[in-house]
Amino acid sequence: MTDQIERARAFRALHVKGDPVVLFNVWDPGSAQAVVKAGAKALATGSWPVAAAFGYPDGEKIPLTLALDNFRRIAASVELPATMDLESGYGPAPATVAATVTQAIEAGAVGFNFEDQIVGGGGLYEIAVQVERIKAAADAVNASGVPAFINARTDIFLKAKPDEHSDALIEQAVARAAAYEKAGAHGFFAPGLGDPALIEKLCKAVTLPVNIIALAHVPPRGKLAELGVARISHGPVPYRKMVAWLEEQARAAISG
Repeated sequence: MTDQIERARAFRALHVKGDPVVLFNVWDPGSAQAVVKAGAKALATGSWPVAAAFGYPDGEKIPLTLALDNFRRIAASVELPATMDLESGYGPAPATVAATVTQAIEAGAVGFNFEDQIVGGGGLYEIAVQVERIKAAADAVNASGVPAFINARTDIFLKAKPDEHSDALIEQAVARAAAYEKAGAHGFFAPGLGDPALIEKLCKAVTLPVNIIALAHVPPRGKLAELGVARISHGPVPYRKMVAWLEEQARAAISG
């Protein structure tokens, strides 16, 4: 427990606006160890690659027990802080969210992503509802004794095409960030957002460290640092590139 607490504190300290920590997302112990060798300061799973590695689609389709066992093996195989993608908490009820968070921490997590989309429903939880869910997650963190990092994700920008992102969506995101912070979140994750001006506007308006995912339309690391980003993750991109390479190599070998 002492090691986990120290790792959790170290992980929190990595979130600095303008000097973002880079999380090259992993999906099993082997990929985790490869990223460690590359010089990573911390590790993070992504729900999509973990599910895909076990033959499941994304969206809480992989059984939670399997995802937790996989994460437990990842955390035990490395000495770096590791954070887990918990999607939407595996259930709408705050009590369910709290139970999921507790299990993740018991599996070795020092943080977790927690999104506001309604899995299977297509929309987002109303702010008041999501606030109660984040409060439950924060209570579970406090009860555990491990200062785990709650990375509150909003899917506002994933629900709209990049060319539809606007100041109006930023205002919605800022309102959610403020409410989530008050509920106990430690970071704000805005996947899908890629416009430099809008990223900068979000980082200036939000007191929480902002997490951006490095998708194709997103500025490079140096530019994101200039804009005030504190955390850069890579989501499903590493897994997809790895699988594409594997398929290409297999096709060449099979075809001769």
